[in-house]
Amino acid sequence: MSDNDDKRGRPHTNGKLTLVVLVFAVILLASVILVFVVSKQIEANEGADRQIKLSAQGGFSCEYSEAQKLYPFADGVLKVTGERVAYLTLSGNEVFSESVKYSNPQCFTSEDYAVVFDSDGYSLVCLSRDGILFSVPIENKIKSVAIGQKGYVAAITDGDDSYGEVLLFDNKGNTLSQWTSYNSGYPLGVSFNEDCSTMAVTTLNTNGASAVPYIRLFSINSTDKGTEVSDSAMYTTADASSLASVYFIGDDIYAAASDGIFKVEGEELVKLNFDFSSVNYVKVVGGRLFVVYSTSVEQVNRLAVITTSDSVIYDSDIGSDVNSVAVSDSLCAISVDKRIFVFKSDGTITDDISVDEDVLRIGFIEGDRLCAVSTSGVHTVN
Repeated sequence: MSDNDDKRGRPHTNGKLTLVVLVFAVILLASVILVFVVSKQIEANEGADRQIKLSAQGGFSCEYSEAQKLYPFADGVLKVTGERVAYLTLSGNEVFSESVKYSNPQCFTSEDYAVVFDSDGYSLVCLSRDGILFSVPIENKIKSVAIGQKGYVAAITDGDDSYGEVLLFDNKGNTLSQWTSYNSGYPLGVSFNEDCSTMAVTTLNTNGASAVPYIRLFSINSTDKGTEVSDSAMYTTADASSLASVYFIGDDIYAAASDGIFKVEGEELVKLNFDFSSVNYVKVVGGRLFVVYSTSVEQVNRLAVITTSDSVIYDSDIGSDVNSVAVSDSLCAISVDKRIFVFKSDGTITDDISVDEDVLRIGFIEGDRLCAVSTSGVHTVN
């Protein structure tokens, strides 16, 4: 073979070599990506008691856009849109509904009652598992609501010439009281004690050199003349924290700010000595306070369980992204990343479940069963 023939053959050989190297590089890259994905999945599942495929559980499937409108409630789910509030079974069948006209519908649920309202709008609907209890128009813009065990509803609204108002309705929609805040500042949070004999309102007065938070208590008493609501107590603190929510555990009263937990002690409102730099969720379970928090914005979420003697009986990492928290009388379920943890009131983990889809909301149904709304639909988890 001549030198010219040899030179003509080299480009062909080099082309084959380049193709082989390119194919090998693609395969190597795909392998690296696969190993990374699998390792992440293994890491996510590591330590879980069991793994389940949500689509294989009971319930019904729907599009992601539809799932965003669903809220676990009672033995089914609420479907909340700007035009309608509907109660559906776990099979997706509609039980009852109410027509609404909301620009920004929001839904708050408790064990037996739910309230759907138009945020910054002028109407709310209260319902139970048996049907619509009442629908009422509101004069001023609604900012937030709370539900009591008797079906009482408190609504925080704007005020024409005040910091804001708190309206109290019974379970038939009758107005029991209307408190207007002229001196205490903006109403931020409202809550009821267990038997709805007391309503607590947190406010923040920003009219001075520094912000001043308050907790105001209102007694709710049934008399021969009807229900009477009266201003019964007020607490404040030198700390300028904004108390977003308030909680009752028996006779004890707690409030949560973004950076800590406060408690009424005697005539004072005292900040508990815990390192809760960023408080994300607070729930009451079995007479104890469950606090989901992080020590900084960049760190993972932790769960702390606090007794009424202000001792921490559980404090541990739970994960990065908390999707939803649900409670019953004695259990707390937390959906975090692609795991669902179920805790007893003493912090004992009863279930650690790895799931294969992103969870939007969870709620307890029928005792210790969970309803999980995921990106693909509604599912039940035992």
